[in-house]
Amino acid sequence: MNSKGEGLEDCGIAELAAAVQSLSNSSLKDFADGDVVELMQRLETCKRQLSALDSRLIIEACDRSLPEGSAAKDVVPFLRQTLGLSKYDASLRVKIAMQCGEFFEPTGHLRPATLAKTAEAFEAGDISRDHVRNIIDVMNHLPADIPVQARAEAEEVLVGHSRIGWPDDLPKIGRDILARVDPDGKVVSDADRRRRRGLILGRPGVDGMSWIEGWLTPELRALLDAVFAKLARPGMCNIDDLESLAATAESVDSKVLEAAARRDRRDAGQRTHDALFALLQPGVDPAKLGSHRGLPVQAIVTMSLDDLERGAGVPTTASGGHVSINEALKMAEGTKPVLVVLDADGMPLYLGRCDRLASPAQRLALIARDKGCTRPGCETPASMCAVHHITDWAKGGPTDLNNLTLACDHCHALVNDSAESWKTVVMGKDSPYRGRTGWIAPKRLDPTGTPRVNDRHHVGQRVAAVIESSCLSWGSRAA
Repeated sequence: MNSKGEGLEDCGIAELAAAVQSLSNSSLKDFADGDVVELMQRLETCKRQLSALDSRLIIEACDRSLPEGSAAKDVVPFLRQTLGLSKYDASLRVKIAMQCGEFFEPTGHLRPATLAKTAEAFEAGDISRDHVRNIIDVMNHLPADIPVQARAEAEEVLVGHSRIGWPDDLPKIGRDILARVDPDGKVVSDADRRRRRGLILGRPGVDGMSWIEGWLTPELRALLDAVFAKLARPGMCNIDDLESLAATAESVDSKVLEAAARRDRRDAGQRTHDALFALLQPGVDPAKLGSHRGLPVQAIVTMSLDDLERGAGVPTTASGGHVSINEALKMAEGTKPVLVVLDADGMPLYLGRCDRLASPAQRLALIARDKGCTRPGCETPASMCAVHHITDWAKGGPTDLNNLTLACDHCHALVNDSAESWKTVVMGKDSPYRGRTGWIAPKRLDPTGTPRVNDRHHVGQRVAAVIESSCLSWGSRAA
């Protein structure tokens, strides 16, 4: 039997430690910009692979009854005690091990990982621990009685996105998957959401401040998002700035707003607080909040015609939220919310204009089509975007729907005539993204000049396409 530490040398841990030490002592000043980026990416892959190794070590420790033999008695406190972890971190590692680890059955047979595809991608370093955490959360919310093949396909959709996308997008994909495998709302219904609704105002503290917590229904969130998109913008309703624009200002002078925004030092939470404070002031009528980026302040809900006919799906709001089909139709019965229904291709009707500024109808169509900023990687929702001419107006670009797109203020400013600017084009007929906006990065970022689209706001369409192309009809449960 090896003495303590000899086995570690055999498994290469000494070489790993030496490599880390060597890298830490290396000077990075002589690296080219591309080399620094490549080093970051390769190091991230290595860190992910090491994180995946946690599961094997946790299972090995449990098989040897190491937690029970320690003062901790259980695996989570054992990890906290042995590795100095927070309770959250230790619990997460155990949760991942239970779903992505392989266990020996009492019969001696090796049981494959519950989420085998996720475990494979994690071990390869293709996805991060945050990806895995979100995948597990989505899979745990799927109905227990869906077919095994459907569950496997759901995991494949999630893992496939994780290889190329962000962990933050997985809950959104999960909502789309759940809406299609649970079209009757048996797992999560509108009644369930309404039962959970509530806001709690805590007792005022010594300094008079009160904490607030609770759950908002998707409908209330959509309405608040529409209001906050205007009133919580930098430069609006700033209680620290006497010259800040007020909630009662029906029209906003762009130069005045820009000047107020430059003076604004509030964080997002403070701006939201001040917006709510302004909304509740005497004399402020929520129905008369004027316009925001060319449209009245209102909730805008988009759904596909197919989802409307089936009575199942996930309508989206201009702020990137989701509501159920039934609640979307109820909201549309009022005068304030706007409901936009897309055709089978997801493209609104053509609208032409001879003016420089897009019409309200065109902006509604862009919200329905683009759903948010179109620059690849940007997650800014449509409610926070401006209308951008793909071919600039000054260069003869018309204000027609097929020459317009949504871009947030930051990304909009990246398109100019400098050598470091981004370019925008309309994707051609041969592209799988026909009619959508492609962004071309500067040469130092992408020497190939390949136009790319932003899919962060269109994950639901990808999920629907995968389900429709599947040999298994997930929607058969509703029949």
